[in-house]
Amino acid sequence: MSIEEVIKKRLSIRKYDSRPIKREDIRSCLAAAQLAPSACNAQPWEFIIVDTPAIRDTLCDAILSGIYGLNSFIRDAPVLVVVVADEKKWFVKVCDFVRSTKLCLIDLGIACEHFVLRAAELGIGTCYLGWFNERKVKKILKIARTKRVHLVISMGYSLNNDTPQPKPRKELCEISRFL
Repeated sequence: MSIEEVIKKRLSIRKYDSRPIKREDIRSCLAAAQLAPSACNAQPWEFIIVDTPAIRDTLCDAILSGIYGLNSFIRDAPVLVVVVADEKKWFVKVCDFVRSTKLCLIDLGIACEHFVLRAAELGIGTCYLGWFNERKVKKILKIARTKRVHLVISMGYSLNNDTPQPKPRKELCEISRFL
């Protein structure tokens, strides 16, 4: 499959069937994420894979608690990937301060996109979640206070055998310009 085909195939999947995902396929996605570039080669990510049903159910309760109940579809996902950020390289922090940016978030975005593109290539659906109860997630997974959970990725095989239709996109001329 060409990279263009993989990019077109990757969509946010919100309806999963109950088939488990092989750990070797998850490891393949992790290996893709591992190859992502990062500022100062900080590699500020950790991926916590939750595929044990009892732990996944407890994690879903935490993710969806309080005002965060919007993404209830994750209860059907056989795997949840909790993406943990560890911003420890001082030079990256200095760059962040000088530029008023968060290079760590860019790094996480690249690594996560590598992860989900590899999943798409393997026929596994994914969906990014940014709306969840981080405090409760960190407590359940015993994640240090000094670290952040910016994303959770749900994973599973699409319940719909047909390919969901991609969402409309702006024309290239609306999102780019040449000088």
